[in-house]
Amino acid sequence: MKVLKFGAIWCSGCLVMKPIWKEIEEELSWLQTEYYDVDEQKDVSKKYDIVDLPTFIFLDQDGNEIHREIGEIGKETMIEIINMYKNR
Repeated sequence: MKVLKFGAIWCSGCLVMKPIWKEIEEELSWLQTEYYDVDEQKDVSKKYDIVDLPTFIFLDQDGNEIHREIGEIGKETMIEIINMYKNR
């Protein structure tokens, strides 16, 4: 599973999520993540139809979207979501 993280330097919710994701990535070293700045990588943002920030897109092993979360999410909730989809 891979999580695509979409944000921007001006996004306050993105700044809130940054340290949360750092902790998650340290605890779940098997988790693959990629960050995209919507202002710098407009092509990827358009491909995934990013409208609100922050947006987190969960992809299965084949690269298909299986879940999407928008906004600030607590660490425990995010880990529950990750664990729910980790074998897909």
